[in-house]
Amino acid sequence: MTGRLVAVNLGTVTEAEWAGDASGRSGIDKRPAEGRVPVTSAGLTGDFIGEPAHHGGPDQAVYAYAEEDAAWWAAELGRQPRPGVFGENLSTWAVDVTGAVVGEVWAVGSALLQVTKPRTPCRTFAGFWGVPDLIPRFTTRAAPGAYLRVLREGGIGAGDPVEVVDRPAHGVTVGEVFRAITLEPELLPRLLDAPELPEPLRDKARRRLAG
Repeated sequence: MTGRLVAVNLGTVTEAEWAGDASGRSGIDKRPAEGRVPVTSAGLTGDFIGEPAHHGGPDQAVYAYAEEDAAWWAAELGRQPRPGVFGENLSTWAVDVTGAVVGEVWAVGSALLQVTKPRTPCRTFAGFWGVPDLIPRFTTRAAPGAYLRVLREGGIGAGDPVEVVDRPAHGVTVGEVFRAITLEPELLPRLLDAPELPEPLRDKARRRLAG
């Protein structure tokens, strides 16, 4: 499967009462970057992360969201979201982000990225959008976008192809993981079939199944 990047987005500093960390600053407001952007194991160079305890890190270095899903929200909310408004670093087109298999590898520009897990919405997301019930609506929609880790550093830019170059046989998707940890706990055993899933999520599945 080959799609493309519509935009590469970098977080700006936003100060607001709804910002999640103690400083009241958030990097959820991401804006399209010009030219090519270096990608390292820590994420995109120039991307502001306001809550490093909950965002960023090797398993959440890059966040991708599909333009097709953004279009669904445009119709649902009666507004036209620009690239980056979901807090995503990569705005994609013709990439099945929800159906991406945990552990699959994307070749993007000169970088290699690996799908790790879905994004879980928080109150900062709802506050930024000004939609109080956005979290339950986003959860029900179950098209959460995907976090990625960086397997090979490189440079990326708008228009780059996104090519899936490896896909694990277990078939556990980003959408399945999201539904398992939110509204469909009967899917929790599936999380243990995906060794590439970050260990905190696998441990959460074990604890819930044991309880």
